[in-house]
Amino acid sequence: MKIAISTDNGMVAAHFGRCAQYTIVDIENSKVETKKVLDSPGHAPGAIPEFLKEKGCTLIIAGGMGQRAKELFKQSGIDWIIGVRGEVDAVINDYLNDTLAVGESSCEHGEAHGDGTRGCGR
Repeated sequence: MKIAISTDNGMVAAHFGRCAQYTIVDIENSKVETKKVLDSPGHAPGAIPEFLKEKGCTLIIAGGMGQRAKELFKQSGIDWIIGVRGEVDAVINDYLNDTLAVGESSCEHGEAHGDGTRGCGR
């Protein structure tokens, strides 16, 4: 499984589309196999879901995102968890240990948990 985490200076970015980078984590057997940081392709409608899909990501973790972005990620087959804050490495560890804290979306575009499932897209 590949996860993308919206990243600014080693922290989870408040908005997936306006972050400087994405930390891409490849997880196998509940362990981090690889981790790399990639520069954002820029904030254009549909560009980021396509960019992350091309990288093989199936989940994005971010501070927040709007409803339109959620739909674009869903169309690309990428789930999401939003309302996450903290240091990227700690977030990865919490995700692996199923202790990831999820709060309100930090995005001004809409609600944190559109389907009531901790902000996940499915």
